[in-house]
Amino acid sequence: MASEETRTVETRTAMSPTERGTAAATSTPETPPGAGRTRAWAPRLVVAGIVLSALNLRPAITSLGALLEEVRDGLGMSGSVAGLLTSVPPLCFAVFGVTAPRLARRFGPAAVVCAGMAAITAGLLIRPYLGSTAGFLAASALALMGIAVSNVLMPVIVKRWFPDRVGSMTGLYSMALALGTSLAAAVTVPLTDAMGGSWQSGLAVWAALAGAAVLPWLPLVRERGTAPPRPQEQGRAAAERHAPLRITRSRTAWALAVFFGLQATAAYITMGWMPQIFRDAGVPAGTAGLLLAVTMVMGVPLAFVIPRVATRLPQQGPIALVLGVCGLAGYAGLYIAPAAGAWAWALLLGVSNCAFPLALTMVGMRARSGQGVAQLSAFAQSTGYLISIPGPLLVGVLYQHSGGWGMPIALMTGLMVPQMAVGFLAGRDRTVEDEAGR
Repeated sequence: MASEETRTVETRTAMSPTERGTAAATSTPETPPGAGRTRAWAPRLVVAGIVLSALNLRPAITSLGALLEEVRDGLGMSGSVAGLLTSVPPLCFAVFGVTAPRLARRFGPAAVVCAGMAAITAGLLIRPYLGSTAGFLAASALALMGIAVSNVLMPVIVKRWFPDRVGSMTGLYSMALALGTSLAAAVTVPLTDAMGGSWQSGLAVWAALAGAAVLPWLPLVRERGTAPPRPQEQGRAAAERHAPLRITRSRTAWALAVFFGLQATAAYITMGWMPQIFRDAGVPAGTAGLLLAVTMVMGVPLAFVIPRVATRLPQQGPIALVLGVCGLAGYAGLYIAPAAGAWAWALLLGVSNCAFPLALTMVGMRARSGQGVAQLSAFAQSTGYLISIPGPLLVGVLYQHSGGWGMPIALMTGLMVPQMAVGFLAGRDRTVEDEAGR
């Protein structure tokens, strides 16, 4: 106990004035009488819930990508509808993510995330067996709704429960998310083959992982999932509830939203089109899939490291610039020698795609209060995912009309430049509360 207190004092001493103010505004308070047992087990459950939830935030998408051809054949799905299906995730993230702060204020963040995991479980379990394209789309939307609200509230929960460890906990969450993404992409087809080749079973099996993620949140729903505010903060918390931030007046919020959208655009283009770029350059199909897996796996270790480094810097803009340079180098390689340096380009683009954990970390650092983080997270993610919708579709149009990858790669390169610029602006040491008057 004494060593923990010593580490806490040392951590606070090492923090900048801004970080100390942020930690003070969101730190876990003294527990009221009779709640000692809650304080002992609740943080452990929160950590388990964060990790299990993060593992479930992408398999609904990447498992479908692995079996999309079988799904199309099984449901008689047209190519245009299949294209629409690949655009549904960012649209659902944008539409449903906006509702997360309001739901969290009414029911508590833990209850909303718990319901989100239940929605993912139900959607994944029923969508393969509804027997129609409309039913498949509706069940997919149910699962994506659960992912959307959980996407927004994960930074809020991290900020509230672990204010002095935003970097390490965001890194843990981001690493688990990257692991879930790559795991579903890698093992869905082998699992399907092991279960008799049924694409329905291959998709439905991921409902078991989502169901496991419900369990840690159940005891926290009763506790409303967050520690109560300090007595001296109750008046301020009540004022924030009645007078939320005018988030659209914050330049930092807009910079972070555009940064989030452009990095999501790059990630969806990479996931959707990079294997085809390599295949058109003469790389075998199996190797092209492996190259994509390498790109995605790069996010597992770096998603843990980057947030920890980011929270130790007064400004995070330089990290955004480094990641952008890696992306520019990767795109240049795809244009000049896509087959000869394929492994190098895959690694560089994997590093560049780690702008996602950086964006999540900055969401937690650019607001002082839990309410501010909730609003900023909802605004940045919803606006960002709306920005990301046209990108993959536009790449497909350019590829079809130009007959090659020169114009699509030029588009990817052109988008990376403003991503670096807004990332630098979003990384400045300031908070949305300072910019957006109440």
